[in-house]
Amino acid sequence: MSKKVFIEGAITPEFIADSIAKHQGKHTIGAHNIFLGQVRADVHEEENVVKAIEYTAYEEMANEALAVIRERAFAQFDLVCMHIYHSLGVVKAGEICLFVFVSAGHRTQVYEATEAIVNWIKTEVPIFGKEIFENEDFIWKQNK
Repeated sequence: MSKKVFIEGAITPEFIADSIAKHQGKHTIGAHNIFLGQVRADVHEEENVVKAIEYTAYEEMANEALAVIRERAFAQFDLVCMHIYHSLGVVKAGEICLFVFVSAGHRTQVYEATEAIVNWIKTEVPIFGKEIFENEDFIWKQNK
């Protein structure tokens, strides 16, 4: 069964809090780590300020890549749970677009796993961001 990864629009603080709360009954977990990717109001060419990013993805290919990442993460790290959520559509500056939530028995595993998972998502998953400026011009975002 594949997990739902893509969320239309920004990932809300309520969604994040609810995800955390659902893990309180899992008593083999000793550590959680969370990565929240937030849209920045970057400035390009000294005058173009990013007001939002519009995310698109080749969802079938992206879901396949994310399933591979999930398998790799569980094989490489001693995880109890792992969740990835990414926005599609328009996400305004200051809003959350990526939520990675990793749980394990001990803290070392969650720190290492979170960094690896975020890097894998950035380099291996066909998700694209169109940075929209305040003047409505745009450029395609380069992942870093």
